[in-house]
Amino acid sequence: MPDPRPISTLVFDVNETLLDLTTVEPLFQRVFGNADVMREWFAELILYSQALTLSGRHTPFGALAGGVLRMTASNKGVQVSDEDVKELSTRIGGMPAYADVKPGLVALRDAGFRLVTLTNSAPSPSPTPLEKAGISDLFDRHFSVADVSKYKPHPATYQMVADELGIELSDICMVACHLWDTIGAQSAGCMGAFIARPHNSVLIADDVPQPDIIASDLGDLAAQLGPFRPAKP
Repeated sequence: MPDPRPISTLVFDVNETLLDLTTVEPLFQRVFGNADVMREWFAELILYSQALTLSGRHTPFGALAGGVLRMTASNKGVQVSDEDVKELSTRIGGMPAYADVKPGLVALRDAGFRLVTLTNSAPSPSPTPLEKAGISDLFDRHFSVADVSKYKPHPATYQMVADELGIELSDICMVACHLWDTIGAQSAGCMGAFIARPHNSVLIADDVPQPDIIASDLGDLAAQLGPFRPAKP
């Protein structure tokens, strides 16, 4: 853990960090006969989002998610209909928050941290996924990588948040259950806090930045971030 210093802002990843991605599994069980294919699809979705950014291209996350679903089905010799793709979008847009999220966010907000989100998903009309999950109002701002046409972990995504809020990257702690997100944030100059959701682990290898904080859930994060509380005005 780094030496305690005031951090003003916690930036939260949304999909799987706050919202429960496992609620998408019934679609994969029905289409593929195996709910575990969801993990393969999601890993490919992240891979191709990052490949597009590295190639200087951008496709909206929802369209990419549907395309990767079709690609995964083709690779497995399975037919996917337009209705299946529509169901995927509906399920992603209606994922519930994990049980620890709301009380954890309240504890972090009450501790004086500013809370914002940064998601790979494009902005959506109300009711948004976070509104449906009942946690949208706990955040001060919501940001999407669509505003810079680059996916996380590109440095521009984290810099956009800092610029919009008028703060330094060193004032930010990125909170995510994906190590690639905390690696990107730390490399840009932020702190990184890793939430150990199921099927997500840290990577131990030479020159791979380890998270500044590893927490089991948001309640644990709130306890560990105590020494980093913002200075009182």
